[in-house]
Amino acid sequence: MVFSSNVFLFLFLPVFLGLYYLSGNRYRNLLLLIASYIFYAWWRVDFLALFIGVTVFNYWIGLRIGAAGVRTKPAQKWLIFGVVVDLCVLGYFKYAGFGVESLNTIITSFGFEPFIVTHILLPIGISFYVFESISYIIDVYRGDTPATHNLIDFAAFVAIFPHLIAGPVLRFKDLVDQFNHRTHTVDKFAEGCTRFMQGFIKKVFIADSIAPIADHCFALSDPTTGDAWLGALAYTAQLYFDFSGYSDMAIGLGLMMGFRFMENFNQPYISQSITEFWRRWHISLSTWLRDYLYISLGGNRGSTFATYRNLFLTMLLGGLWHGANFTYVIWGAWHGMWLAIERAFGVDAAPRRIRPLKWAFTFLLVVAGWVIFRAENLDVAWRMYAAMFSFGDWRLSELNAAQLTSLQVSTLVLAYLTMAWFGIRQFHAQPLTGAPKARAESDGGKEKVDANGPATAQPRGPSATQDDPAAIAYSPSGALAYRQSWLAQWPLLATRLALLLLFALSVLKLSAQSFSPFLYFQF
Repeated sequence: MVFSSNVFLFLFLPVFLGLYYLSGNRYRNLLLLIASYIFYAWWRVDFLALFIGVTVFNYWIGLRIGAAGVRTKPAQKWLIFGVVVDLCVLGYFKYAGFGVESLNTIITSFGFEPFIVTHILLPIGISFYVFESISYIIDVYRGDTPATHNLIDFAAFVAIFPHLIAGPVLRFKDLVDQFNHRTHTVDKFAEGCTRFMQGFIKKVFIADSIAPIADHCFALSDPTTGDAWLGALAYTAQLYFDFSGYSDMAIGLGLMMGFRFMENFNQPYISQSITEFWRRWHISLSTWLRDYLYISLGGNRGSTFATYRNLFLTMLLGGLWHGANFTYVIWGAWHGMWLAIERAFGVDAAPRRIRPLKWAFTFLLVVAGWVIFRAENLDVAWRMYAAMFSFGDWRLSELNAAQLTSLQVSTLVLAYLTMAWFGIRQFHAQPLTGAPKARAESDGGKEKVDANGPATAQPRGPSATQDDPAAIAYSPSGALAYRQSWLAQWPLLATRLALLLLFALSVLKLSAQSFSPFLYFQF
């Protein structure tokens, strides 16, 4: 089951929310767990057993580590055991086939017979729930969170369906308080609905309309320079709107249930360095890699060479995490290399103004990386790169031009205009400062802490006289103040009306098109 489906929109979600708000607080976490398992089993029931097994195992490991004590030798042994088992599960399902194929390539070159291995089906979401389980037992070992004795809460954390399939990568220590105490208000529910609709429009209205352009261009056996650049730019936009759309929907669904998840994207294509890009793109994964892999490798505590090595290895392994293919390894190495270079030259990762040349160079590096990320194999990647940088025929090939539609092209232009407008506005409204903070916002605080920088004060709501027509009518300015207040609401009302209209059109488009899963399901 996916969010962008009629079954989810008109059956699963209404039934779940109805039962959720009719049940008492005591049973809501249990209901959430049951619903999440149903959501996961809708794809394949048999892999639900693996999912539950990983959850129970890490719950037990957490208890053993907690009983052994923070950072003690016995606790370290339990931690190593837990991490090894988790990685073995992930490695078997995700990398066994890739490893055998690589080994067969070597041994067949020496004339030996290749190994024959039955195709292994990759369970959806395994990368995310294994990473979240590992982060939990590491946090217990470090003393960042106590080992939970509540199996229902822990299982619900791992399985919570809004983020189950494609993130964001959550951490138990950030949500444990919300599992015990979370608020349910009309304002929060409305905010969640708005955020969900925004993500739905991103996915169905924009990403799905652009997808055929990228598919056609990458499928060409002899692309022109124009074909290759069009395909690269189309995929760059498609991946952002598809993945950030999913994250928006996940965050919105969480708000409907009283949870507030960390933000996962912050206008990444306005970045002026690769370091800044990774503070804006897939923030939950980049902070996870930093806190649990980069720091575990030694971070910047050793020599300068060791720091560059750790940066490179972190991104190399981050690339491999995306899939069992040399294309992902090279993509990770590409980003790791540039992170090390930027650190060596002291590149500013939180610029205060936009420098067009730095932005253009960074965007070129990102687009070049997305080409090999999207390519099915190295041959396809090489074909695209050869066409892009030959700077030959900028016209589209006849085969590609015949498949393009005006709707696809106009949507691609709209996508880039949208990214430019909101990116520049976000850059000036809330520039990055300091190190990113990987924790979610608490309901009780007055400030919002997001994943990209320091806390920022939330805008205050309207005062009683601003919000109450009766109070305005009896104010000294009377009708004039009321008219001004009413006119001031027009931009907000127009925006909400446009959002509802686009959401309705997206639902109609979804009903007319074939099944279209999110791109990140494959990872």
